[in-house]
Amino acid sequence: MTGKGRELADMMERRKVDILCVQETRWKGSKARSIGAGFKLFYYGVDSRRNGVGVVLKEEFVRNVLEVKRVSDRVMSLKLETEGVMLNVVSCYAPQVGCELEEKERFWSELDEVIESIPTGERVVIGADFNGHVGEGNTGDEEVMGKFGVKERNLEGQMVVDFAKRMDMAVVDTYFQKREEHRVTSKSGGRRTQVDYILCRRGNLKEISDCKVVVGESAARQHRMVVCRMTLKVCKKKRSKIQIEKKTKWWKLKNEECCEEFRQKWRQALGGQVVLPDDWETTAEVIRETGRKVLGVSSGRRKEGKKNWWWNKEVQDSIQRKRLAKKKWDMDRT
Repeated sequence: MTGKGRELADMMERRKVDILCVQETRWKGSKARSIGAGFKLFYYGVDSRRNGVGVVLKEEFVRNVLEVKRVSDRVMSLKLETEGVMLNVVSCYAPQVGCELEEKERFWSELDEVIESIPTGERVVIGADFNGHVGEGNTGDEEVMGKFGVKERNLEGQMVVDFAKRMDMAVVDTYFQKREEHRVTSKSGGRRTQVDYILCRRGNLKEISDCKVVVGESAARQHRMVVCRMTLKVCKKKRSKIQIEKKTKWWKLKNEECCEEFRQKWRQALGGQVVLPDDWETTAEVIRETGRKVLGVSSGRRKEGKKNWWWNKEVQDSIQRKRLAKKKWDMDRT
């Protein structure tokens, strides 16, 4: 990322990319900083010479961020709310082919833990450099990937497929038929491979209308940007019209003249009886009917702002603490 922040922001602006996962940032620290053109980078790294992950957001989404979870210099997630939909963006960077098996197992364990902690009703999108080839074709793996990979699958690619099966996710890149040039994500010397992928929950795959590799950009030396177009479908519940009851203005009985008029009308309705009828329902209905005629009824419309006097700074702070506590409970259940 050093010296490339503004270039990356310009590329996102030109390509109309709202959210971008970046890997191998090689920035040490746990921070968020503006990279220009209205984009902000949330990143995490422990070594300035290797690894590091981050998520870049368009400025209009920054205020919707609810949580940033920095797990390691290979895995981080960011949760934001848009149009009432919870969207979890996970950026990860898998160990390369030559790394120790222990390091690979630790990476997949961290990623499993992050995905398992996300409630099933929330959207999840993973943007990752998995350093593996899932391969072309999907025989036996139709439930998690399409046919349009690149070349042969290797051991690291099998780990990606196994993870997708465990977490009920789909490898988005492989579902869209593109020319090989728009499927190859990494070019180095004469090698052309597909190691960068976008994953989402299988149930949300229908919300993605396109996915391809962007060619012709130079922000990264070897890797190319993979983009997908995702439309969040918001299910808005129809609000039923609330029938507000028109209330009798009983408070008018505090006025002596109204009170006396009510007594007279009520006695007339009872036929001048001094002793009340034994049937309470009849008596009650006479009282209600007399009240409506003498005292009148309300319009049934709510007065705007009538109950807003208590919505002060103290209450708003309490509500915010409650929301954060609820979100933590939903995530951790502790």
